Amino acid sequence: MSKKNAKANTSSHSVAELPSEVVIIPIVNSPIFPGMIAPIILSEDKYTPELDSYLTKNNYVALNLVKFKDFGENQENVLHEMGEEQISYEDEDEEEEYSVTPTSDLAPKGITPKDIYKVGVLCKVIKKLKLPDGSVNLLVHGMKRYRAVEYTADAPLLIAKTEVFNDIHEPDEELDAYTRSVINQVKKLSEINPYFNEEMKLAMLNSPSPGSLADLVAFALSLDVPEAQDFLETLIVKKRFAKLLVYLKREKDVADIQKKITDEVNDKVNKYQREYFLREQLKVIRNELGMDEDDKAKDLKKIKEGIEEAQLPEEANKAALEEMERLESIPDSSPEYNVTRTYLNWMTQLPWSKASDDMVDIEAAKKILEKDHYGLEKPKERIMEFLAVRKLKPEYDGTILCLAGPPGVGKTSLGHSIAKALGRKFYRFSLGGMKDEAEIKGHRRTYVGAMPGKIIQALKRVEVNNPVIMLDEIDKIGKSYQGDPASALLEVLDPEQNKTFIDNYLDVPFDLSKVLFIATANYVGEIPEALLDRMELIELSGYTIEEKLSIATKWVIPKQLKKHGLLAKEFSLGAPVLKSLVSDYAREPGVRVMEQLIAKLCRRAALEKVSNKRFKKFSPTAADLENVLGPKRFETDMAQKPLMPGIVTGLAWTAFGGDILFVESIPLKGKGFKLTGQLGDVMGESANLAYSYVKRVLQSQIEEEAAKSKKITKKATKKPAKNEQAVPATSNVPAPNPEEATDFLATHEIHLHLPAGATPKDGPSAGITMALALYSLATHQMVRGDVAMTGELSLTGKVLPVGGIKEKVLAAKRAGIKEIIMPWQNEKDLKEVPERHRKGMRFHPVKHFDEVLKIALKSK
Repeated sequence: MSKKNAKANTSSHSVAELPSEVVIIPIVNSPIFPGMIAPIILSEDKYTPELDSYLTKNNYVALNLVKFKDFGENQENVLHEMGEEQISYEDEDEEEEYSVTPTSDLAPKGITPKDIYKVGVLCKVIKKLKLPDGSVNLLVHGMKRYRAVEYTADAPLLIAKTEVFNDIHEPDEELDAYTRSVINQVKKLSEINPYFNEEMKLAMLNSPSPGSLADLVAFALSLDVPEAQDFLETLIVKKRFAKLLVYLKREKDVADIQKKITDEVNDKVNKYQREYFLREQLKVIRNELGMDEDDKAKDLKKIKEGIEEAQLPEEANKAALEEMERLESIPDSSPEYNVTRTYLNWMTQLPWSKASDDMVDIEAAKKILEKDHYGLEKPKERIMEFLAVRKLKPEYDGTILCLAGPPGVGKTSLGHSIAKALGRKFYRFSLGGMKDEAEIKGHRRTYVGAMPGKIIQALKRVEVNNPVIMLDEIDKIGKSYQGDPASALLEVLDPEQNKTFIDNYLDVPFDLSKVLFIATANYVGEIPEALLDRMELIELSGYTIEEKLSIATKWVIPKQLKKHGLLAKEFSLGAPVLKSLVSDYAREPGVRVMEQLIAKLCRRAALEKVSNKRFKKFSPTAADLENVLGPKRFETDMAQKPLMPGIVTGLAWTAFGGDILFVESIPLKGKGFKLTGQLGDVMGESANLAYSYVKRVLQSQIEEEAAKSKKITKKATKKPAKNEQAVPATSNVPAPNPEEATDFLATHEIHLHLPAGATPKDGPSAGITMALALYSLATHQMVRGDVAMTGELSLTGKVLPVGGIKEKVLAAKRAGIKEIIMPWQNEKDLKEVPERHRKGMRFHPVKHFDEVLKIALKSK
């Protein structure tokens, strides 16, 4: 049913002229209200021979709306709300009220009486026209509202008896006000809604009654099925006008929003069109005047020159030319123009064929390393080997270095020195906390603000394709839902794969094989194994006190004096002061904290220089350090002489270097074995193993003593031969009784403690130390106070190798230890300890715990 073809008709028919029985045609769109003329198209399958025969004899049909099937469970509630205004009319004389309330049954498949509303419009068929596709166009004229009272047939035609209604209205001032309000609203809508045209206005003015006027406006508003049915069932004209004003207000609001949206779109389109026309006119004017090219032409020319100069590889050149052709066809006002131009700028600015010349001079490189770094002999030696290979074979690209060590030991500065020795440019970026894979491999260009990854960005900044790139803090790389950057680095750090590294932004291969990658890490255990396998590890241990003193004298103090505006003659730190500063305040493996403390002293010197006119020189003593730097951060544990039974001096490795460790044990009433001191799982297992092993050693000694006593007894009963002296049954030196010792462990609870209690400890290297403490306690023998030890203990008494020998030896030296017991397999590690530190110390490499007992328990 088309509203464009609908017309209002002012003719009226009396109820008596209308048929009492009629065929019902169900419709699904807005109904034809009384007084309207509109076409209805029936498809070939709907226009049956029975309907054709009926229309030949009768020219009246009824149009009823099909119930809204998707209304669901809310249908009954909505219709109930409309119930007060359903078909009703009041007669002043008889005061009777008639109403029809539609049912809320959901429509099943096929149209039945239950699927349609009972109230509809009785129409007269004015014209019938058969169309070429077999369908039939019926031109109908709405006559009156009616109700299907009784269905007389439902197949093949739906036929019902009718009850016809007239409008109920009382001409008064209120009705006139309603009518004028509706006309005013329609006039406002006529500027926006195409249905309210001049023809519609004329029909409204010629409406025979207020009810007809209301029906005409409602027909033009495209009400949905429930609203249209509700309006159709409302016979009181005033109520019909009240509902109509609500619908008109809603239509006006929607029309205003549509107009606002349309105006905004038109403004944007007009702006773009205006800019486009102005640019085109500007081009013509420039050409006519012989002026320079426009901005777009300049951009295109510059990018073309960049592509030619960049000497791109074949695949990259092909991609750049394709994007260039695309750029030429895109208006420079389009957002896509800037995206493509940015991509081409990246392609032309990357160093595809630019490289710096390697100038490997071994002697010069050695001088650079010695000048910039003190100590670190092994790392320097490995770097010199690396540089020597580069000199012999410049295209060698099979090694990626990883410098691992505590903070502040010079990993980053070593990378600078390597770049300086090679004559290459240096670039560093941190991987710490990086969680997005796109930081390495870039973002795809489909994202707003997309950029290449850090590797490509670094190459653009250094402008050569063979720099030294340092991947700092590779052990602190993160992982999240955005991807795993460590997995992305696998391609970057693999010499077999990085020749064709593809950044997601560029989407073409870039050769990274000429780049020298150097990674740094604090904890090797945090690096993924697949990544660690691609790198050669160079470990940097912490500095000794002597090394720190030299570093402070040669590098740190001159640097800080220059930084704080002081002269060398105005600042002095003597060797005792520096030694106290390092041992009491800056025991960390590196020199960073030491440098901060010296900077603090320089600031105090600067303050005194500015505030004291008599200032000549700042030269604090060791005692003055507490006034400037605060209380001591570390206390040095010195060797205890003598030690009580059950107390042994051990050696430990810490993040600040080495330290001595006292293992303490005491007996308690009861049975069992207690451990304290924040021991880790490995150290706890090592303590339990030591306890079991000592019990077994004592039991073995009982058995040996029993066998020896029996042998001596037999020998004593024999008469001594001539010139043979009798062997005494006892020795002058009191020996421990193993049987008593075994009983001691069985009848006492042993408490073993490793101070300090607030410091977590773990590892197996204190195995022989804890075993000796338990043996000393059980046998009531004191351990020598000038002996310290380290080594893992096995269940059979073997002494196994441990790590951190250099740091432990230095800690023993500081504490005044004269002799060190260590695993024999660690004897080779003593070569890492400088000769000056080993001087005056004695080392005892041992294979078995029995050797430990002989050394540690012997009297001096």
